[in-house]
Amino acid sequence: MGEKIVERTTIILAGNGSGRLGCDRGLAQLANRPLIMHVVSRVQSIVDEVIVCLKDRSQIPSYSQILPKECRIIADEEGLPECPLRGAYTGLMNARGGYSAILPCDTPFVSAGLIDLLFNAAAGVNAAVLRWPEGFIEPLQAVYRTEAALRAARRAFEGGSYSMRAMISLLKGIRYISTLVVEKIDPKMHTFVNINAPLDLKRAETLAKRLLA
Repeated sequence: MGEKIVERTTIILAGNGSGRLGCDRGLAQLANRPLIMHVVSRVQSIVDEVIVCLKDRSQIPSYSQILPKECRIIADEEGLPECPLRGAYTGLMNARGGYSAILPCDTPFVSAGLIDLLFNAAAGVNAAVLRWPEGFIEPLQAVYRTEAALRAARRAFEGGSYSMRAMISLLKGIRYISTLVVEKIDPKMHTFVNINAPLDLKRAETLAKRLLA
């Protein structure tokens, strides 16, 4: 049999540290599962490849124990500033898919329907990015044409800019999608729930019980 054709990649950024949780954020337990596994399980069926980007190689053993064998685990490129763009850059460098969704590891209720919509919306352009009515964008629940985004990320680093928004500012051909569309797929906007602190985790436990009931 020939090698599997990879069209869609999901890059999950798990190198953003513990914050106020006191532990590796992706490994924090929610409803008896690590946060990272909630994200993986929600998107795995709609993509051809899942890449988990870690801050450094010391995290690889812990993640290898919990992630499905189909997931590719890589450590961020060395020699670059610590920032969300470093993980995205590393993931884009290793992605085999023509298009890549970039997601954080701490959004356990990310909507597969929304990510699927973004992949479809990105066809023929360089990115599909959600935008709130006041103009704020969501660079970490977005889909990018892999090669174009990789070039833009490289240019951002070369120019001394280290944010996802800097990468996006260097991309032409972006399809912005109003978050009002999200409400039709995910009426309660659970896809944007993220876990930064113990109180967030406690609230997410309550929400998880309700959603899994």
